Amino acid sequence: MSAANRSGGTVDERSESGQGALSMSELAYGSLRRVTPYAAVVLAANPGLMTLDGTNTWLLSEPGSASSIVVDPGPDDESHVQAIVSAGEGRIRWIACTHTHFDHSPAAARLKALTGAPIAAMRAPLTDHDLRLDPDRSLAPDDLIECGGATLRAVHTPGHASNHVCFLLSSNGMLFTGDHIMQGSTVVIWPPDGNMRAYLESLRRLLELDMRVLAPGHGYLIHSPHAEVERLIQHRLRREDKVRQAVLRAGEGATLQMLLPLAYDEVPKALHEMAALSLRAHLDKLVEDGEILCSGGRYSPQPA
Repeated sequence: MSAANRSGGTVDERSESGQGALSMSELAYGSLRRVTPYAAVVLAANPGLMTLDGTNTWLLSEPGSASSIVVDPGPDDESHVQAIVSAGEGRIRWIACTHTHFDHSPAAARLKALTGAPIAAMRAPLTDHDLRLDPDRSLAPDDLIECGGATLRAVHTPGHASNHVCFLLSSNGMLFTGDHIMQGSTVVIWPPDGNMRAYLESLRRLLELDMRVLAPGHGYLIHSPHAEVERLIQHRLRREDKVRQAVLRAGEGATLQMLLPLAYDEVPKALHEMAALSLRAHLDKLVEDGEILCSGGRYSPQPA
């Protein structure tokens, strides 16, 4: 899948977590799979390098409730939307989007037309987002969505996208992470809307939450969520140090393409186009930190 689709995954490093729920191991496109008493998932048929098996559309409800919330309706695919409507059984009362990339939010408008459910999301910031999304409720950090006894808290997690939020289901500690955290892959940080400093700060913010399992936008459930977040932070910091050392090795006036094979030497060359996106985000952070210099797209160590 082209990097231009601005989906979640990246070639930076396949996740070491490998943690998945057995109840998600036999997902089929368009079918509903209940993975906890509170959450079920419908997998969109948009597999690819950036989306793994496809986008997870989550349906949330308290046990016994006649109301449900959809998180990340996914791509605007008619068969996928019909599968969501069928799974909702007339109970869908809210549609919530973690962010406005094209594999997560475009189905919201069609789903709203079929169910009458309002849309909650942060508005799209740039032209390479889903600008057609017109939320009925523009979310702010820590806003609550309440529905049938279920309460979702919007946790602002910029980094992958400036308008990204994760949703914490208060009753059982499930955190719906969209593209902030994926199972099986790290995520693309694509400037200028993507920002590595913001991403790291957002990961650290999650450590303060009472979360018990991560429900990502791509891949399976991730258990031991605090350990996984710590692992991701350390991975990004190790990569940052590798980028720092690459600038030192390359010397004055290195281009991004010169630094790429030094900082991502373990990544196959065929995947370097996408690795370059997160490399730029790391370089931007190091420039902001005053550790390296940038002039005309060329990077140099700070003079001794």
